[in-house]
Amino acid sequence: MKNHPVRVYRSEENLAREDQLAWKIAEVAAERIEPTDAVADMVINRIIDNAAVATASLTREPVVAARAQAEAHPVSRNGSGSTVFGSALPTSPEWAAWANGVAVRELDYHDTFLAAEYSHPGDNIPAIAAVAQHLERSGAELLRGIVTGYEIQIDLVKAISLHKHKIDHVAHLGPSAAAGLGTLLGLDVETIFQAVGQALHTTTATRQSRKGEISTWKAHAPAFAGKMAVEAVDRAMRGQTSPTPIYEGEDGVIAWLLDGPDAAYEVPLPEWGEARTAILDSYTKEHSAEYQAQAWIDLARKLHREHPELTAETINRAVLHTSHHTHVVIGSGAGDPQKYDPTASRETLDHSIPYIFTVALQDGEWHHERSYAPERAARPDTVSLWNRVSTEEDPEWTRRYHSLDPREKAFGGRVEIELTDGTRIVDEIAVADAHPLGARPFARPDYVYKFRTLADGVLHPAEIERFLDVAQRLPELTAAELAGLTVNGTFPAVTPKGIF
Repeated sequence: MKNHPVRVYRSEENLAREDQLAWKIAEVAAERIEPTDAVADMVINRIIDNAAVATASLTREPVVAARAQAEAHPVSRNGSGSTVFGSALPTSPEWAAWANGVAVRELDYHDTFLAAEYSHPGDNIPAIAAVAQHLERSGAELLRGIVTGYEIQIDLVKAISLHKHKIDHVAHLGPSAAAGLGTLLGLDVETIFQAVGQALHTTTATRQSRKGEISTWKAHAPAFAGKMAVEAVDRAMRGQTSPTPIYEGEDGVIAWLLDGPDAAYEVPLPEWGEARTAILDSYTKEHSAEYQAQAWIDLARKLHREHPELTAETINRAVLHTSHHTHVVIGSGAGDPQKYDPTASRETLDHSIPYIFTVALQDGEWHHERSYAPERAARPDTVSLWNRVSTEEDPEWTRRYHSLDPREKAFGGRVEIELTDGTRIVDEIAVADAHPLGARPFARPDYVYKFRTLADGVLHPAEIERFLDVAQRLPELTAAELAGLTVNGTFPAVTPKGIF
């Protein structure tokens, strides 16, 4: 990997295109690099993972609405169309990217990478797969495109913080999906450069979508970025250009949305000929909750097993000592009263670690539906205990959160529980059980099990087996077989009538 210095330039400095971050991203995307076996294997895992969580969300309102919008659009000309999870109707690729992106993201239950910024790099897959289907590309071409999408998003996330300036994390997804599409289609550097710039320009938005009362837009935000990436690539292929320099310009993204005119970043990107392995740095979720809650759920389950005396009646208070990010994003440090509201939306509850820790401690489990049920959130003993759970920042856990050493990078913390009789119980966890360094790292059988579990009762057993067969043959799939990378079933998209 090579670190590329990135800063703001005045217009009169006339930064050459070859020195701009968007151009360097495009150079990575334009180089044809065959994925390693480990990378190819992980891409398959993440396709299965995405399909699992998309299947579990097919009847949820945001997914139904997005699917209805996609079904209202016929297949665009000059292509075969793209498939949509839960629909028998093909549509144009940008609308398939939209509908599938919402389905994948709705339950907050797929992969993650956390560093300077947050990300769910699996959000790259819906857009890249939709275009691959529409333009009849092979499984091997799709594989390379997905590898690039992961590489660029994770490299950006390692270097540039967005949330610090209240910009939503999907601002890294637009450029990465555009780069992945460039690899998929074998585009030249100039075209990818223009597409990356346009994708970034159209996908910057505030973090209010993840603050306070969190709305259904949370699932739509990455889908919108994927849709914009498809459209940006289409325009760039037609010769249309981007604001330049999009990152480094004196009126650009860094100068006015991020760290300002004095900003300085070091963005890591693969060197010429170097394997793209960033996907191996990412990790998926065993539980349907924000990633920074994963380890805390596992610790709460452990405490439930080992300390049956921990109840709403015996606990005086519980303090979760954790990183700054966890404290201010999903903890009491956010200052959001909604994080303690039993009538809050599911989207809000899955960003409330006090709620999540309380329910996991009481139930000894976390379930993507039962744990969020309104009657579960409103249970009096739960509400009582929930209001006695808080978070505090611990500088050491913050340091470990930001560590570049994977052996000490951590997303958990230490819990101190004070009982009414004065007893104290202290325990800690660094990473989730499913993390590569956790107690039970996820491997192919776990991804398959997750898919089977979430698809049970939703899909016909024969459809479950069909999908798993197709997904696990990704590198050898023909163009005709790519349509099989979504699941089939009868899921009517009935919503109030819109414009389309």
